[in-house]
Amino acid sequence: MKKILLFAIALIFVFNAKAQEKQKNDSIVNGWTKEGNIAILFNQSAFNAEWTGGGTSNIAGNLLLNYNLNYRMDDITWDNKFLIDYGISKQNGDNFPRKTSDRLEFNSVIGKEINESNWFYSFFLNFRTQITKGYEFSEDPDTGETIRTETTHFFSPGYLQVGPGLLWKKNENLYVNFAPATARWIFVDSDFTTVEGYEDGDYFGVDQGKSSRFELGFAVSAYAKFQLIENVDLENILNLYSNYLEDPQNVDIDYTLNTTMKINDYLSTNLIFQAIYDDNAVKGFQIREVFGLGLNYKF
Repeated sequence: MKKILLFAIALIFVFNAKAQEKQKNDSIVNGWTKEGNIAILFNQSAFNAEWTGGGTSNIAGNLLLNYNLNYRMDDITWDNKFLIDYGISKQNGDNFPRKTSDRLEFNSVIGKEINESNWFYSFFLNFRTQITKGYEFSEDPDTGETIRTETTHFFSPGYLQVGPGLLWKKNENLYVNFAPATARWIFVDSDFTTVEGYEDGDYFGVDQGKSSRFELGFAVSAYAKFQLIENVDLENILNLYSNYLEDPQNVDIDYTLNTTMKINDYLSTNLIFQAIYDDNAVKGFQIREVFGLGLNYKF
């Protein structure tokens, strides 16, 4: 808990200093603005029978949808972001394709400006889950066949967070929201918590026989998108959460870096890096990285 408070205080100090330097030429455009991007990434490796260096032929793909719908009217701001990130791969000889990513997320922050500054009273909502079933894979010791065991599916788990707070916003591409009284619900399918021998908290922190878990804590969400160099854009999404009711020192972390290196209006090279820490799910960091050639369409 101390870490998240120190982080919040540091951000408040830095952004408050910047808020005092608000540029006079920053213009406010009232009304709705919208922007979206669809990208399909491809990765492929192939080896013939004579290849001696080792390796398995495989093909993989990712579908990315990033859509922003924002509203501004004088001292009221309302930002909405919808994300889909779904990836799948198939190795030669595998009985089943395997997911490489699966994320469905909606973020919404509404704020009312405080004294013509970069600060706003705010209220936020965040919902995230996955789209398709997730499996653990093992091998039958007798036949050698791949066995897959379902561990997750749509809305299991599902996360819903809501809460009031303070928003620092420079523009639609740079803002931080602090919510010290955030309610969070974790939803799961009770089929996973009623199996024989289940112990409280084993499945995303949910108790035996239950289908949800309630938490109250401190949430920080930050968004920064900027151009590193010409035709190279970086998008950073950071979410932190500390549960007051249980182990507040264990801060949940979800950080995503989306890097787009534009080739032309329809082709780009994309790098996605995500790091998650949630001790109710796994006792350690979950890391994923995707790199590939992308077909892009902006709307």
